[in-house]
Amino acid sequence: MFSRACQYGIRAVIYICGESQKGNKVGAKQISEKTGVPEPFIAKILQDLARKKIIGSTKGPTGGFFVDGRHQELTLKQLVDAIDGEELFTGCSLGLENCSEANPCPLHGEIKQIRLSIVRMLTQKSIKEFAEEVEKGETVLSRMIQT
Repeated sequence: MFSRACQYGIRAVIYICGESQKGNKVGAKQISEKTGVPEPFIAKILQDLARKKIIGSTKGPTGGFFVDGRHQELTLKQLVDAIDGEELFTGCSLGLENCSEANPCPLHGEIKQIRLSIVRMLTQKSIKEFAEEVEKGETVLSRMIQT
């Protein structure tokens, strides 16, 4: 459903949020190790998210990526929009340019219902809530995460 970049970005941001709640900033190497995402790929994604102000970033020996209070309340929908754009939620599933309520493609009605369900799921919890689930061991980001 999500692009690979989006999957990796979600995993990384949830991990960063969990570490930020402990007062830590984390580098791309650590994020890569803990989420199972290739380091060069995650570094590029995180730089883009920092530019878009979805996460914070500082340089230097004590630098790294972090999520502060305003970032913690972001939803997965906002994160998906930042990485993949809104096409998942607005574009025609068959790629038609003029698909709309007035001019629907054959899948329009069914896809509309699925999209509404996906948007509800992606907006029900904040990044912070997902990070708390991981911290409690209720969910995982990678098989590599050690408890």
